[in-house]
Amino acid sequence: MTVADDVADRIAEARELLRRLNFDAERSNERSALVLLALLDLAPDQPWSEASNPLLRTVDIMDFLRQYYGRDYKPNTRETVRRQTLHQFAEAALVLQNPDAPERPINSPKWCYQIDARALDLIRTYRKSEFEEALREYLVEAPGLRDIYAAERKMRRIPLKLPDGREVSLSPGGQNELISSIVSDFCAYFTPGARILYVGDAGGKWRIADAGALKQLGVVVDEHGKMADLVVYMPDKNWLVLIEAASSHGPVDAKRYGELKTLFAGSTAGLVFVSCFPTRAEMRKDLTKIAWETEVWCADNPRHLIHFNGERFLGPYEGDEQ
Repeated sequence: MTVADDVADRIAEARELLRRLNFDAERSNERSALVLLALLDLAPDQPWSEASNPLLRTVDIMDFLRQYYGRDYKPNTRETVRRQTLHQFAEAALVLQNPDAPERPINSPKWCYQIDARALDLIRTYRKSEFEEALREYLVEAPGLRDIYAAERKMRRIPLKLPDGREVSLSPGGQNELISSIVSDFCAYFTPGARILYVGDAGGKWRIADAGALKQLGVVVDEHGKMADLVVYMPDKNWLVLIEAASSHGPVDAKRYGELKTLFAGSTAGLVFVSCFPTRAEMRKDLTKIAWETEVWCADNPRHLIHFNGERFLGPYEGDEQ
């Protein structure tokens, strides 16, 4: 038997295992089978009993598959692997996300995955006589495992109350702690009575979006547009306040200013640009980057704004020179 035969047989076994675990066709295709094998650190010539569950980032999974299975996935395939395989593995409690650091921001390069220990015990019996009984027991337990992990994820989410009284939640970590402060403090002090038309979420870009209201204001955006982290509409002044949470992606610098001006070029409302930082100490790191004719707000001094030049305080400008 050739190496190619070993690889093909092992992939076929992995696909059958995923089907036995009740995954659908997309989650039991070749790509998903290969991802499972990488997560198990299982080479084509190793018995299933030698499976393990290391912590792996998506890039580690790709490296493993290149080395042991001859699959050289392109970098743009990583998002497909995350969204179409790993996410569903996690939802089914087959895989844990960041068991070493549950609060890790979703945009962290250290984001990682690990096969659940109970699933690993089952998989190590695959192709053995005891597998069928172990599988029946595991499938009985699996719904409970899913509920437990879902409850843990929900507990870690950040509650957020919008000015109109709606209550939502954001995924933990990343810039979302700062976004929560912006909504509760900045909006209360500086945009009272305003409507929040968009809130980004580190765990899912389009968390809250009122596309209808934005369209009425002449703004049409798609999911690939580089949206501001928050978009707040002040109807009494007819202003759109475009807010960047600078803790993760940086402030409104000259480049970002131009991007937002282009994205909101059709707006019938005046545009106000605000960079928000967790602290003044964090702001100082980016002080030389901040664009003129913008505002800066720091969560540790919530009643104050820092105004970067211009003829008016907290308002739109007709010119766009930087």
